[in-house]
Amino acid sequence: MSEHRPLPIPDGRVSVAGKDYMPDAKGKLVPVELIEAAALLEDETVRKIAGYGVALSEQVARFKGNTFADLGDFEAVLAQEYGATKGGAKGNKTFLSFDGLWKVTVQVADHIDFGPQLQIAKELVDECLNEWAAEARAEIRAIVTRAFNTDKAGQINRSEIFMLLRLEIEDARWKEAMRAIRDAMRVVGSKTYVRLYRRETPEAPWQAVTIDLAKA
Repeated sequence: MSEHRPLPIPDGRVSVAGKDYMPDAKGKLVPVELIEAAALLEDETVRKIAGYGVALSEQVARFKGNTFADLGDFEAVLAQEYGATKGGAKGNKTFLSFDGLWKVTVQVADHIDFGPQLQIAKELVDECLNEWAAEARAEIRAIVTRAFNTDKAGQINRSEIFMLLRLEIEDARWKEAMRAIRDAMRVVGSKTYVRLYRRETPEAPWQAVTIDLAKA
């Protein structure tokens, strides 16, 4: 961790009448001399990691802001000099180094929600499953159950809904249910992602430059 300078994190100590205290998780002030050595060491370790982590988080935020600023400046030059801009489907863009060894991609991902038509789709799907009874494959029932069950945040399982749409079933009610699902889809927001890739030679596969801590 010595390569990056950590942000200073307060040590959590409070001085009262010349005596040092530390508040516990409930806000109660505890004299430092009464706190176990292991707890003090754990506290020090967490604060040290937090100092590096917050500094890294701010560095990533600056990287993202600078990246979009740099790409925006480049596109402004293109527009001014050539009357052209980079772009692809839904605003997706790719930028390459001259030697083809570095690549920056900008991707716009839509956030999809579902309207009231989804309830109609569920009723039609239930009709199909009830009529098919034993003939309905267990995996289809499982997908349907997962698709229409909400998660802990009360959100519909979108990936399973999309899996339903990929099933090839000729029943007219099923097709009508899938049409209702498509009609229920609505874009309620979008998020832009920037990713960096590199490769050793122009023939080599692209390797992502990992910035996500969970994937590092």
